[in-house]
Amino acid sequence: MVAFSVLSAMHDADVLGFSFGIPYDAPYGHRGASHSIVAGLMLGLLAGWLGKLAGCSWGRTTAIACAVAVSHGLLDAFTDGGRGIALLWPFSNERFFSPWQPFPVSPLGMGIFSLWGLRVLVVELVFFSPLLAFALWPSARQRGPRPSRTPRP
Repeated sequence: MVAFSVLSAMHDADVLGFSFGIPYDAPYGHRGASHSIVAGLMLGLLAGWLGKLAGCSWGRTTAIACAVAVSHGLLDAFTDGGRGIALLWPFSNERFFSPWQPFPVSPLGMGIFSLWGLRVLVVELVFFSPLLAFALWPSARQRGPRPSRTPRP
């Protein structure tokens, strides 16, 4: 779970580009190429390969990692700020937003520790708490065998 959480956040390393003078709207700017479906699939394949080296199932790990990595850009399209997401890079530099934008855009950098950042975290927790509960719910294997129901005489 921790590895997939880190994987989902890797796309936002593109904010480092601001330090190098890369403009937001540039193809390699924030929410550009790193948030594309192609980049998500590449990250997922890399994570699957690393998982295989760690002894995990390549197919299962790759499928989950691709879903996690691609979902970052797709979910960012549901935010109410920024300049859109370059979902179709390298085929197009056009940036997209969803018509429905329920998520407030997260502040960059240390702004996450502000009241605005806290609001974003609360909204995301409310939206994603069912998925978190599902992920943390013990599986049938962890609960142990079910007691047998033998008919009473």
